[in-house]
Amino acid sequence: MGIMQRFGGLVGSAWLLAAASGQATLPTIEIRTIAEVETTATNAGRESVHLSPANRVVPGDRLIYTVEIRNAGASDVVAPTVTQPIPAHVAYVADSASGPGVEVTFSVDGGATFDRPEALGVPGADGKMRSAAAADYTHIRWQFKNTLKSKSVAYARFRAVVK
Repeated sequence: MGIMQRFGGLVGSAWLLAAASGQATLPTIEIRTIAEVETTATNAGRESVHLSPANRVVPGDRLIYTVEIRNAGASDVVAPTVTQPIPAHVAYVADSASGPGVEVTFSVDGGATFDRPEALGVPGADGKMRSAAAADYTHIRWQFKNTLKSKSVAYARFRAVVK
C-alpha cells in the first residue's frame, strides 16, 4: 500500500530574492505555487494528458508545479529573480524548469548557492565529490531577463515525482 501525502490547499511558497538594482522601494511581488498531478490517458488510440489538483498524492505520482509571479505594485520590476524550494517529498525532473525569458539555475545546498546543472556537485557515498543529479536539487531559481510590468503576471513551471 502506498503512502499518501496531503497537500494543504495546493498553494506553496516561493521567494522573491532580488529585484532590479537601483530601485528605491521593494516591489510588490506576489508568488503563488500550484501543484497538480499529471496523468496520461489513452482513448481510441489517442493519448491525452490531464492535470488534477494534487490534494492527495502517492509515491510515483508525476506533479507539475506552476509558479505564478504577479507584480501587484504600481511600478515595473526590472529583471526579478524568483527562487522556489523543491518540496522534500518530491524529486525534481531533469530539464523541466521553464519560464518566459528566464535563466534557470539550481541549488544543492538548501538555497545558499546556485549554478547551472553541469557545474553542481555533491558528496558521493564514498565522500568524494560527484556531479549532482536532478534528484539532488533543493531549489530552483528563475532570473528574468525582462521587466515584469506593473499589474502583470509571469508563469514558471517545473515537474517532479513524488518519492
